Amino acid sequence: MSVLQFWFLSLQTRLSQFVLSTLHDPVRHSHPIFRVAVDCVWVSLDVVSYQPTRDHRKTINAWNTFVLGQDYRLKAALLCPQTRQEKSWRRNHFDLYTAIHETESPRVQKPVDPRVKEPIKSAHRFEVNLEADFFTEEKYVLFENYQYHVHKEGPNQVSREGFKRFLCFGMGQTQRLHNGRRQALGSYHQCYRLDGRLVAMGVLDLLPECVSSVYLIYHQDVKEWSFGKLSALREISLAIEGKYQYYYMGYYIHSCVKMRYKSQYKPTYLLDLDLYSWNLLDADHLARLSARKYVSMSLERQLRLPPRSLTTADNLGLDDEGLTQLRKYLQPGETTGAFGSCMPGIMTLDEVQNEVNFDEWKVKLSDSVTVRLEGLGQWSSWNIMDPSSPKGVIAELAAALGPALVSQFVLDFT
Repeated sequence: MSVLQFWFLSLQTRLSQFVLSTLHDPVRHSHPIFRVAVDCVWVSLDVVSYQPTRDHRKTINAWNTFVLGQDYRLKAALLCPQTRQEKSWRRNHFDLYTAIHETESPRVQKPVDPRVKEPIKSAHRFEVNLEADFFTEEKYVLFENYQYHVHKEGPNQVSREGFKRFLCFGMGQTQRLHNGRRQALGSYHQCYRLDGRLVAMGVLDLLPECVSSVYLIYHQDVKEWSFGKLSALREISLAIEGKYQYYYMGYYIHSCVKMRYKSQYKPTYLLDLDLYSWNLLDADHLARLSARKYVSMSLERQLRLPPRSLTTADNLGLDDEGLTQLRKYLQPGETTGAFGSCMPGIMTLDEVQNEVNFDEWKVKLSDSVTVRLEGLGQWSSWNIMDPSSPKGVIAELAAALGPALVSQFVLDFT
């Protein structure tokens, strides 16, 4: 993959998250500002109906026990005893909001121990703050540790500028008045600090209808506490508290074992790229994903396909038209790029050439050098119809963004 293709994919990912938040609203989805390609299967959780699994509850409880400490719990039970009704309710109910916030330093009870005349203290001080996605040296040190230990990168592969481009300075921050309350929008860092030290950071895009999880980094020292699960549960709680309704966990690739955990957050839905509809990721859906490389639940229902491996030779009682559809579905042709994909919202090649003056699109080659694309030496010789050529990739990006955004963007290759 070229640098240009990687840049395009990274930008498309962030823009995809924004447009996905509009798919539940056909009025906003039809607006021309949402011209963007969505070329991967995305997973969405309905936070209003979310119920933590036993594993999720155990993860939260284990972290809370670690933060508070057994000594604190024993003293707090003596100094702030619960009623029988309260104990019974806690044994039989799990409240996500209470469990998530229980160990945050400002919320931890500090009753006075009569023996020493001083407030009892938890084993650790735990703080969580939603901050603007600005660069700080503290955040970079955490990123550096994560890249070294998780991705096994060397010192020459990690840089401050790379961190800034990857995880900082996203969409900016703003607010709107929604259902009578202020709702944050934009790109944020959710920072987790233990005893004053930054130990984890979630990168979030807060969109009009959802909290979108972009990335998570954590320090090697807290590896055993499953911060991937802890951060996801806290982000789900953030969505519930902020009235965002949905929680997006990014891509879902069924063949990637590391992504299977996303199906454990229920009810989870996958985006059907044929009709842009959301379908419940249940046992039937998972069986179909295991049987086929590509699954469109809308076409599966239309063709009445069973959830097992199929070939075009199977006798499913289909007529000639149905068999033709089945053949195309089971044996899709090679991709032809954005212009040949018939993707809703993507400009055609003729529209790009007639409406977008992307030859004059500015490209930053270094801190001191910015030129127009037509000024690049081989620009005129590259084929716009070749999706693997720089000109083809940039033309597809222009088709996704539309003329208004193209005039405001600068391609940055520094």
